[in-house]
Amino acid sequence: MKIMTNEGELTLEARIPSPNSSWLAQISEEILEPDLPIIDPHHHLWDMKGKRYLLDDLLSDLNSGHNIVATVFLECASMYRKTGPEHLKPIGETEFVNGIAAMSASGKYGNTAICAGIVGFADLTMGASVEEVLNLQTLAGGSRFKGIRYGAGYDPSPHINNSHTNPPPGIYNNRNFREGFAKLKQFDLSFEAWLYHPQIDDVISLARDFPAQPIVLNHFGGPIGIGPYRNKRDQIFTKWKQSIQALSKCPNVFAKLGGLGMVLNGYQFETNSTPPSSLELAELWSPYFETTIEAFGTNRCMFESNFPVDKVTSTYAVYWNCFKRITQNASTGEKQQLFHDTAKRFYRLQV
Repeated sequence: MKIMTNEGELTLEARIPSPNSSWLAQISEEILEPDLPIIDPHHHLWDMKGKRYLLDDLLSDLNSGHNIVATVFLECASMYRKTGPEHLKPIGETEFVNGIAAMSASGKYGNTAICAGIVGFADLTMGASVEEVLNLQTLAGGSRFKGIRYGAGYDPSPHINNSHTNPPPGIYNNRNFREGFAKLKQFDLSFEAWLYHPQIDDVISLARDFPAQPIVLNHFGGPIGIGPYRNKRDQIFTKWKQSIQALSKCPNVFAKLGGLGMVLNGYQFETNSTPPSSLELAELWSPYFETTIEAFGTNRCMFESNFPVDKVTSTYAVYWNCFKRITQNASTGEKQQLFHDTAKRFYRLQV
């Protein structure tokens, strides 16, 4: 399998547009519920041609006013080793992020436990032999290493970028993949499912066949709004809702609520003269949030920033205000689960 790294043919630089800082700065909001403890369970770090999001950039967002007590890093093919066996190169990413986490743990960069959890990559299509990679990843990340993500996003349309793993269709049903997937439990690792909405049935099949394996669905299962899916939002929502409700019946599956600000989702906020406010986002996106929370329950849902990918749409401050607006009528206990407790429990965080 060919991984598209920051040195490869299809880089994140080409797939994800850079945020427009001056455009984003047009919106400034008062922070809602500033004391509410938040764990951000999904962000990235990278440094590549024309695109940089490292500790100082993350800190700038974390310090925008919300009470972010901890974060979880998600793999993004960043800082892979330059040399050595191909299947071991992703360990470089874990080594890099664990170093960032150690810097944060010094206390010199604020009170947030940055990268308290690390989710890395391993080529599960190696089958049972992936055990070597999983062992070395857990050694590199130590107690912070919590899981594996394998992007399976695939669509035949040339207008839609597939996941950086460059997957074939139906990879979660592949025999070799499943042999590798079966090894996760041995290392007490969770699994991050990232794919597009027409593929959610593949996660259902995986979850049913491995009922003891914790799985979390990224970004609502990637509802597409570009290419052949443009101007079909109502039709797509109906299909997506059916899939989400079916997936929620698998008790080992959790859901991350966020990631709707990507170009993939087709809202085209970035083409407007001003960025959207948190109120606008909440009104527009609430059907996705409400559907998923109703299906999974707050004890299996967690808000996520997906930064810096979603920064193309809005700022960190506005995003978390959006989530707080969506939950304005929720109980204190429900908010605690959505913003903090579910992520802490799923990732076994000591924060």
